Amino acid sequence: MQVVIGIDTGTQSTKVLCYDAETKQVLLTVSASHEMESRDDGTREQEAVWYLDAIRSCFAQIDPKIKEKAVAIGVSAQQHGFVPVGKDGEVLAPVKLWCDTSTQAQCDELTQKLGGEERVFELLGNQILPGYTLSKILHLKQHRPDAYAKLAHILLPHDYINLYLTGVYSAEAGDASGTAFFDVKNKAWSREVLLAVDEERDLYSMLPPITKAGDAAGKVQASTAKELGIPQGIPVSCGAGDNMAGAIGTGCVGKGDLTMSMGTSGTLFGYSDDCITDRKGRLAAFCSSTGGYLPLLCTMNCTITTESVRQLFGYDVKELDRLAEKAPIGCEGVTMLPFFNGERVPNLPHGKGVIAGLDMGNMKVENIARAALESSIYAMKGGLDAFGELGFIPKRIILTGGGAKSAIWRQIACDVMQLPVSVPEVGESAAFGAALQALWTLKGGSIVDLASEHVRFDDAKGCEPNKESGAQYAKAYERYQSYVEAMTPLFQ
Repeated sequence: MQVVIGIDTGTQSTKVLCYDAETKQVLLTVSASHEMESRDDGTREQEAVWYLDAIRSCFAQIDPKIKEKAVAIGVSAQQHGFVPVGKDGEVLAPVKLWCDTSTQAQCDELTQKLGGEERVFELLGNQILPGYTLSKILHLKQHRPDAYAKLAHILLPHDYINLYLTGVYSAEAGDASGTAFFDVKNKAWSREVLLAVDEERDLYSMLPPITKAGDAAGKVQASTAKELGIPQGIPVSCGAGDNMAGAIGTGCVGKGDLTMSMGTSGTLFGYSDDCITDRKGRLAAFCSSTGGYLPLLCTMNCTITTESVRQLFGYDVKELDRLAEKAPIGCEGVTMLPFFNGERVPNLPHGKGVIAGLDMGNMKVENIARAALESSIYAMKGGLDAFGELGFIPKRIILTGGGAKSAIWRQIACDVMQLPVSVPEVGESAAFGAALQALWTLKGGSIVDLASEHVRFDDAKGCEPNKESGAQYAKAYERYQSYVEAMTPLFQ
């Protein structure tokens, strides 16, 4: 066996995947959950130690005979979270997450200080949004001054996990591009943007160096090797944000493919050799973790929407799908706005979930169930339109995440987007992508060739678009957009 290990630390859990590169088989995937602290002001936080505890729990579930064959390891983690670290490696405060919407005031303050949205766009290729990391640093400065005074290292969750594995402070361009203090065009930290947070302290010096895609961030240190039961000294790849790792794990590493990830959040991204920026703010101008770029749409509510509706009525996942299948396309006019967690695109951090269009004839559980499925796809349809406007011509959509397990949801996505849908055999795309990145670091060569060799697709789950259904969805999508426009003033 030649085992490469992928760690994926998400919002709800940490997963560890072991892949035998010789037989091209996933040997096992284990997981451990972690909690999230939420408050009414939009705060969403976790403790960094929960990530390490979950990793330890996962590795304890793996057969020692598999672990001793490990030759490389890679890390994927949720993007944008701020891990404030002191000079001795201690974590100084809870980790503010990607879904934290409590920092809108800090975003506005920083944007104004830097000269407005146009100037910010020139500096970064992106805007400063509540989900990104920058405003979280200013929030720490304003609300936890004691912790801020001790700040010595500014890390993202995957940087922190790499530090645990290697003892080395490092970062990489893909995850870094979601911080709002990284110049994506030049792939460099922005000193000017950090000065807007603090003109007296040198925050720039607190940032880790950028590891080149394909290079190792370091090697597994002795203490961690002993704790996890893996060989000391094996390489740890540069790592990635979960979306960038998901791109690798779904084979979205060359031109023309789009990956749609239907997880807690909904994402739509495609590989590009060139930097693609969107002045309308729909697509984030991110780097890939393979040396190129990964323009990306992220909505904050995908499976959150279906889970909320499922729990409301007390159904399991299969029952929700069965109910949705009974409803017609467009749900007889019932329309859901899935902004239960606030929203990033459109930028409505104070947004709320809405069920609109109810009357005495269409107020049925099956219509609400289907509206939950449809609305999550409508929220990402705007991203597909943006890709087209910016010259990105997709050939197909690669579907991944928990939502990809649902046959009806796959067909809805296919018909709304009017593109063929392919589903990878390995469902844990971020963990698998982290493992493949580790293999790339070990072997070198072309990441396109490596992904082509190891990423395989499940033909039974593929879908082709139905034009008649597409026309019906187009009308329902237009109605959805009219409700978004009508409700936006109430959420700002």
